[in-house]
Amino acid sequence: MPAPTPPMTPEEAVRRVAQARETLVGEVHKVIIGQDEMIEQMLICLFARGHCLTIGVPGLAKTLTVSTIAQALRMRFMRIQFTPDLMPSDITGTEIIDQDPASGQRSFRFVRGPIFSNIVLADEINRTPPKTQAALLQAMQEYEVTVAGNTYKLDQPFFVMATQNPIEQEGTYPLPEAQLDRFMLSINIGYPTREEEREIVMATTQTSRPDVRAVLQGQDILWTQQLIRQVPTAQHMVDYAVDLARATRPKESASPDFVKNWLAWGAGPRAAQYLILGAKARAILHGRYAVAARDIRAMALPVLRHRIFTNFNADAEGVDVDQVIEKILKTVPEPNYGEAVAGKSRHSRHKAAAAGAKSPPASSAKPPPPPASVPPPAPGASK
Repeated sequence: MPAPTPPMTPEEAVRRVAQARETLVGEVHKVIIGQDEMIEQMLICLFARGHCLTIGVPGLAKTLTVSTIAQALRMRFMRIQFTPDLMPSDITGTEIIDQDPASGQRSFRFVRGPIFSNIVLADEINRTPPKTQAALLQAMQEYEVTVAGNTYKLDQPFFVMATQNPIEQEGTYPLPEAQLDRFMLSINIGYPTREEEREIVMATTQTSRPDVRAVLQGQDILWTQQLIRQVPTAQHMVDYAVDLARATRPKESASPDFVKNWLAWGAGPRAAQYLILGAKARAILHGRYAVAARDIRAMALPVLRHRIFTNFNADAEGVDVDQVIEKILKTVPEPNYGEAVAGKSRHSRHKAAAAGAKSPPASSAKPPPPPASVPPPAPGASK
């Protein structure tokens, strides 16, 4: 009988996650050149148990990035090409009639659709009618599918990445606000730099093809998702996320004047939730034990850009949602970590120092304990 595995310390758990992230990014970069921000935001969304919407012109490696990540994670990947004639049953699956050749008895059998995968790429999701778009709602929120009165659970982990082409809008069906809110992040992808584009051309016009090694597997992803939710978040960090979300609402009395002038609708409570959850994932993937203000600021654009809507004034002035969010980040003050000691008497400073010594500062937050229900990941190893 093998000896029991000793429990992992929180420091070791965070170190393993950060090391696994570095190895995973290295494997993805064997195929994908550049696009560091897109890859990081996709991994944050995956490890935070969310879904992402990716917007970019054709040829920017959206599909290739997702398939490469699935290969590096050893998870089942399925691509759904959304078209105007796609039906909900083409995604979720359908029941067919089977006949027993011996007895002639007929029975229904459910044939699973492509939604029953670990990573699903919904390619050009705005090209299919709303009825088919809505087929993803239950799967994305409840992680289950209901067909003919029967409910089927989806395998975990489950991650949906939808893509949209911003330059072709004829014959498309814009996603309703209710479905946009289901996506944790909206990732905008830009063109590569000249050096990156030259390297892309050199790498893709040769016969050699890099071999992507499996770094993690499904059980490791589930373990990391549980660990991320245990990352501590100070109250002033939560207040900062809530203040950013509330500052986008033009009907709030405390909202800045430019928000009331440029925005028709602001972000809901999911924005603050995803700001904190994404900040937790970003912190632990970079080997840190607690959420910092820079993590929340880094998640502001992808979390908020598809949850706020500009009005005619902004459109007439050429102001887009990213510019509004950047202005909000400059306007909303960062959390106050404590009173300044400048100008106080020496006796008051000594009292403040003594009080601070009794309670540890936020920067020395204790790392989260690792989950016990799922075994720890082994970065770089595959079963």
